Amino acid sequence: MKKLFETLSNIWKIEELRQRILLTFGFILIYRVGTFITLPGIDPNALAALQSQGSGGILGLVNLFAGGAFSRASVFALGIMPYISASIAIQLLTIAVPYFQKLQKEGESGRRLINQYTRWLTVAVTTFQGAGYVVYLTSIDGAAVLISPTLFAISTVIVLTTGTLFVMWMGEKITDKGLGNGISLLIMVGILAHFPSSLIQEASSRLQSGGLIVFVLELAFLLVVIAGCIVLVQGTRRIPVQYAKRNIVQGGRMMQAGGVRQYLPLKINAAGVMPIIFAQALMFLPATIAQFLPGMDQNNSFLIAFNDIRSIPYNTTYFLLVVVFTYFYTALIINPTQMADEMKRNNGFIPGVKPGKATANFIDTVISRITLPGAIFLGFVSIMPAIVMLINVQQSFALFYGGTSLIIMVGVILDTLQNIETHLLNRHYDGLTSSGRIKGRQGYAMASM
Repeated sequence: MKKLFETLSNIWKIEELRQRILLTFGFILIYRVGTFITLPGIDPNALAALQSQGSGGILGLVNLFAGGAFSRASVFALGIMPYISASIAIQLLTIAVPYFQKLQKEGESGRRLINQYTRWLTVAVTTFQGAGYVVYLTSIDGAAVLISPTLFAISTVIVLTTGTLFVMWMGEKITDKGLGNGISLLIMVGILAHFPSSLIQEASSRLQSGGLIVFVLELAFLLVVIAGCIVLVQGTRRIPVQYAKRNIVQGGRMMQAGGVRQYLPLKINAAGVMPIIFAQALMFLPATIAQFLPGMDQNNSFLIAFNDIRSIPYNTTYFLLVVVFTYFYTALIINPTQMADEMKRNNGFIPGVKPGKATANFIDTVISRITLPGAIFLGFVSIMPAIVMLINVQQSFALFYGGTSLIIMVGVILDTLQNIETHLLNRHYDGLTSSGRIKGRQGYAMASM
């Protein structure tokens, strides 16, 4: 306990870190308050029907990502997912369209232009989803609209688009001046907000049926799954790198430098939480279509299957998308050729491997081999909620056994702790743990610098 208070004191002493923490908490507070502000023109007391429909199936998952704002018809009802969908589309364009490929290679100016295109596409996606949400709201009995339908539709689309852009802006500000990845952090906060009520609801259900032992086993299994996710996020494959000795002049004297062996850590899950977020964003498309077609999700077999998170087509597609996006995003963030060139410029080499192209091929082969088991494990974690729901675990609590919820929570928490620890170590304070440094998803980026 003394160590904990000493660490908290050291964190507060670092002015930059203190400002980053306060700014992050400030934006999180604004985001949480916004999820309770009802859209103009809706009677807040008549939302019982919306909340009951938004608690199950794919809409329950949408509501989880929006921090409960979807079922409360909040100004942040669409959350940050339209921005995620726009980011997916732009990143796919950087592979398929030469113009975007050229922008990606232009450095900071190209990235700024790509970000601007992403924002404009976010506006278009949010407008489309906002229109679907209006149709969904007006089709629910009991969700009383107090103004004319036309005025309600126009104002709601404008407010939802503004709300999503404001959430996107807060996420970018947290990334720039706060702690960790702001987009992932806001999603995690919305997910964690559901955990206490879901835990209490599951406990009450088990106690009423006399299943206290079953509930204890559920908690134990949840801890095992969390431990497995931590291993997935932190697991690395260390490649030995030998640096040749070289002569340098220091203080008027000739000295030898180098000659040491270091390791290049390649993460098993270098892509972090992004594959599962991207895959989930695509899996929300059927729910968006269903909003435009009220009643069709009861008659169309495709919409029925892909709006049920327990169905075999939904989970099979979800699993495959996670595996594909894991390889896709890993290829985006890891460049073996650049790593080999950096190693060669610093007189480094992998024992038994020739410098240059041979080294790049070797690193690429290792990455491909370790990404496969990581992608498969990540895919199984993504469909874990559907598996535990087969043993009568309620959906609200089952979502914490895996899927996007658990991976985001584990990855973002580890990233945030790693950022705090980096600030502490840079100021010559002790880290957060005594058993070694915390390794988040940024471990590769730090190792390759």
